[in-house]
Amino acid sequence: MSNSIINLQTAENQQILTIKPPKTGLSLQGTLKIPGDKSISHRALMLGAIAQGQTTIEGLLLGEDPRSTAECFRAMGAEISPLNSQKVTVQGIGLGKLQEPLDVLNAGNSGTTIRLMLGLLASHRDRFFSVTGDASLRSRPMSRVIKPLQQMGAQIWGRNNNSLAPLAIQGQPLKPIHYQSPIASAQVKSCILLAGLMTEGKTTVTEPALSRDHSERMLQAFGATLEIDSKTNSVTIIGGSTLTGQTVIVPGDISSAAFWLVAASIVPGSELLIENVGINPTRIGVLEALEMMGADIALENKRLVTGEPVADLRVKSCQLKGCTLEGDIIPRLIDEVPILAVAAIFAEGTTIIKDAAELRVKESDRLAVIASELNKMGAKITELPDGLEITGGTGLKGAEVDSYTDHRIAMSLAIASLNAQGKTTIHRAEAAAISYPEFVETLQQFRGSL
Repeated sequence: MSNSIINLQTAENQQILTIKPPKTGLSLQGTLKIPGDKSISHRALMLGAIAQGQTTIEGLLLGEDPRSTAECFRAMGAEISPLNSQKVTVQGIGLGKLQEPLDVLNAGNSGTTIRLMLGLLASHRDRFFSVTGDASLRSRPMSRVIKPLQQMGAQIWGRNNNSLAPLAIQGQPLKPIHYQSPIASAQVKSCILLAGLMTEGKTTVTEPALSRDHSERMLQAFGATLEIDSKTNSVTIIGGSTLTGQTVIVPGDISSAAFWLVAASIVPGSELLIENVGINPTRIGVLEALEMMGADIALENKRLVTGEPVADLRVKSCQLKGCTLEGDIIPRLIDEVPILAVAAIFAEGTTIIKDAAELRVKESDRLAVIASELNKMGAKITELPDGLEITGGTGLKGAEVDSYTDHRIAMSLAIASLNAQGKTTIHRAEAAAISYPEFVETLQQFRGSL
């Protein structure tokens, strides 16, 4: 990125990322390795903690969210080695043996940590737990997992009529249910399945569309008995299984790869090879969406790694075109909507995204925030109640923007700024470390001379 500037500064307890592409143009070239999959990292830590024996996790994401998961389970008796290398060991304490913690469990900014963990805590009889998180997490809805757990007999109390953290949980025996989930959510499904681990009988979750299936794959790998009906989007767990420690190899996170897929697509003359990316069928909505937009992406060296499909992704720049994204594809790309909005700005025609109201209750209201911040840069994005309408071909100019402490917003704005005229300043850029600690470092490897 010759003659460009990519600087990261700290001021008033926040990081400010400044990006100024060169006037002569730039191209992104090279091979990238991306962080481990966040969803798989969380689940490997949790299942390792409640399994018998040792679990070894290779390629673990060393971001803030998995650290929150590790701290919570350490507080309940699991021995987890320091998260300072991508190989982590977990000495499990066995199913049903989580200890009552001496203090409030802190899930930080991690919705996955608190929502999945609730299923385990609610089913630990005769033990009391309290859980909180940061300001963002305390504002995010918990009723989507609390209500089905209460149907199972769980005792959970919280703010706003038991829907917001901090939460208090009195563990007790639960009863199996068949839960018809109103939304396709891997967090809801996983929470109920984890509660069903220690519930006698069969606990079933049926979704309106298929959500990511990392929990099902990993539960089976650790020894749980599941019945999966793909025709009805239903999964059943049979209580009473014994989980045994495993070796888990975490593939690269396709949600992190998405930023570079879009970057190479929209920056002329670019070609990137992104290695070791998980291509689980329930997660590749972003690849399908970019294919609909005409992106030049090839999947190379396809293989299975500890039950998860993996490939190397080669992406070359090309002219994208607008499309409509809605329906069943949305649960499979929900985290990638902000960066797909960036892709749509540089596409020919109009892109419409629907059925994504779930994004309004993430780390930020992602629909509102990505629209407002990209519009500051000259985009033409209209908010819809459940999505976005993006007019392509408008071009972008540098501006002062804010991540709203949302990691996916921070990284999407950074990628957008690579194709903007002039300097872009991104406030609270430290949010990127939640899921991609090396994002700025990876970005800087392309910068050339300052």
